[in-house]
Amino acid sequence: MRLDGFDLSNVHFTWSPSNKPRLYIKPGDEVEVLIPDSSTNQIKYDFKTEDMHKIDESKFDGAVGPIYVEGAEEGDTLVVTLKKIEVGNWGWSAILSNFGLLKGLFKEKLVIWDIKDGYAIAKDFLKGIKIPISPFLGVIGTAPKFGELPMIPPHSSGGNMDNRLLTEGSVIYFPVNVKGALLSLADPHASQGDGEVSGTAIETSARVIIKVDLRKGERIDTPKAFVSINDTGKQIVTMGIDKEPVTAARKAVLNMVEELKSKGLSGEEAYILCSVVGSLKMSEVVDEPNYVVSFTIPEKIININA
Repeated sequence: MRLDGFDLSNVHFTWSPSNKPRLYIKPGDEVEVLIPDSSTNQIKYDFKTEDMHKIDESKFDGAVGPIYVEGAEEGDTLVVTLKKIEVGNWGWSAILSNFGLLKGLFKEKLVIWDIKDGYAIAKDFLKGIKIPISPFLGVIGTAPKFGELPMIPPHSSGGNMDNRLLTEGSVIYFPVNVKGALLSLADPHASQGDGEVSGTAIETSARVIIKVDLRKGERIDTPKAFVSINDTGKQIVTMGIDKEPVTAARKAVLNMVEELKSKGLSGEEAYILCSVVGSLKMSEVVDEPNYVVSFTIPEKIININA
């Protein structure tokens, strides 16, 4: 079975129990899903930063679906195995003036990436740096029981979680709130760090194969998953310390930007690099009133000698 998200009749822009199913499946079925990038195919390979004004932001993160799972009822659990994620041959990242952890500090910038042989390389930007791809879906979830929710932020049934741990091979559990579950998928990423600090990852399209199973009468309230985590080796670590966790996170990222600038990157290059491959970590929460947030980037990415 196949669901083509490049046919926009198969894409929705809100989470709602009233969204009309685009595909009906049974538990145990495998489905091939074709998913456009998070701009819903608006951003093109030849776009420049000045072309960003052409984008309709209300069409971001359009989700492919929903998929109706026969027999699924409120109180059940939907189990989705991400069997395969094949990303497109190019992607994009951006600094947006009104979005991101450090919004307003850097000029707007659109970056186009070529994706080939397991790496992403930016066109005329971040020269000499190759980003290993680690594809995942930024958006996956089931419908809420009531109302209509926007695509951002995430909700208790999943949605726009931007969780880079949910890669190929992951098994993800979702609550079923409505008949049929109404599963939807969107926002493929070729690479992202924990936090997606600039507001974008390496956004791209994808061909995804999922297997959908159902656990009757096993209720959960929020998603959970079983994943494999690869060791990324030696890391560069910066820290932020503050009584407010978000402020501590900003400080940690700003400190990494300064570290990368000392290695020859521009501020914009450093910020994009932080978003697509760097990761925020809550390192300490018990020594109140201050919190410690760490930010890490794999040392091999920028080829720094210890």
